[in-house]
Amino acid sequence: MIVLHHLDESRSRRVLWMLEELGLAYEIRHYQRNSETMLAPESLKQVHPLGKSPVITDGDLTLAESGAILDYLARRYGREHMIPPDDSPAFLDYTYWMHYAEGSLMPPLLLKLVFGKVRTSPMPFFVRPIARRIADGVDRAFIGPQTRTHMDFVDTCLRQREWLVGDRITAADIQMSYPLEAALDRLQIGTRYPAISDYVRRFQALPSYQRARAAEAG
Repeated sequence: MIVLHHLDESRSRRVLWMLEELGLAYEIRHYQRNSETMLAPESLKQVHPLGKSPVITDGDLTLAESGAILDYLARRYGREHMIPPDDSPAFLDYTYWMHYAEGSLMPPLLLKLVFGKVRTSPMPFFVRPIARRIADGVDRAFIGPQTRTHMDFVDTCLRQREWLVGDRITAADIQMSYPLEAALDRLQIGTRYPAISDYVRRFQALPSYQRARAAEAG
């Protein structure tokens, strides 16, 4: 039995979707963030030393990192469905998107979230203008341009295809789902990037995705 150690509002959502897409039997163990710090609870360190989610256990195996987990599940349980053949041109696309999601797309989105919190976090009144000026400067010089570059790139790619790799959903689509949902939610850019918006609506309508959201809600 696969066990998913699931943190609310986290990357483990896409692992849950993968499990549903593959039709695997699994158990979900829910963990709640600290209401003040928004960090994972200390109890997750009993599962994996980093104390982060997602983590799965599958027999004697304990595996962290969403990309590694999705690739493992695809190779072991969904090789005919969720991953292209290793010797096919599509496999290079699959590998690219699997790494791109966290290696390139997610960092500026995370910085957007962090510096947004800098603007709104409690602080002495005389520090607030300085903190906001710094946050605005970083946003103008780096976060904004980087975010636009990546969104332009992904939107252009999705205008040419229904799914990222070939003509069917793969683990690469599941890996990319989290940053794209985060981008649409945090940046409010849906009208500017219609191909991304259509893509997100398309996978959110899948029965496996809907089942995963229901399981996440408990």
